[in-house]
Amino acid sequence: MNIVKVKNYEDMSREAANFILKKLKKNPHITLGLATGGTPTGTYKELIEDHKVNGTSYKGVSTVNLDEYIGLSPEDPNSYRHYMNEALFNSIDIRIEQTHVPHGLTGSLQQECKRYENLIEKLGGIDLQLLGIGSNGHIGFNEPGTPFGSRTHIIDLAPSTREANARFFSSMEEVPTQAITMGIASIMKSREILLLASGGAKSEAVKRLLLGKVTEDFPASVLQLHPNVTIIADEEAMVGVIEEGMA
Repeated sequence: MNIVKVKNYEDMSREAANFILKKLKKNPHITLGLATGGTPTGTYKELIEDHKVNGTSYKGVSTVNLDEYIGLSPEDPNSYRHYMNEALFNSIDIRIEQTHVPHGLTGSLQQECKRYENLIEKLGGIDLQLLGIGSNGHIGFNEPGTPFGSRTHIIDLAPSTREANARFFSSMEEVPTQAITMGIASIMKSREILLLASGGAKSEAVKRLLLGKVTEDFPASVLQLHPNVTIIADEEAMVGVIEEGMA
């Protein structure tokens, strides 16, 4: 793993955006795996600013998102499709038909899982997958105990995950209990992975990711087995690793 330690969230976002832009300039037809939530928001803002100032084009780019809540329509303000449109897609020149998010409101969820997995294959796989990390080690919505061999599937969200996301909803009761997520094997097939971590709330997860054992009880640990992972983490997220004298 390549570990890049930065000072704070703003530096992490800037460093991540520059990382993505370098890949895009080398390959204008790159397939990007994207993430949602608070962690990548700053990165997306940096990409938008670059697009405005430098005119970087996304017309040849395809994107596939990690996950989507089950039961929310794409128009729902709390859906990840809506998040991506507002956080990035509406402010760059990407073709919306080249942006892909699982359908969380569909008659056959199992069929949707198969469709999404096949879509990734048709795109030729993911060139660069952007990840955050949950405090319990989830990547995508792959909660502890998810088999490392899993493909796109339906997942029951852990209480800690729902609590972490409750700030985006009016009440805890509104937070969905299930999601469609790329599986761990789907993520691991990505040619390159970029994981972002910021803040003290992620410090134990980062420490376990870097120093712990590879186990399905901590899904992110599987990244130790991937040949091309870069982690960009700020000082607060790295404090546990620093205390161990490993950074």
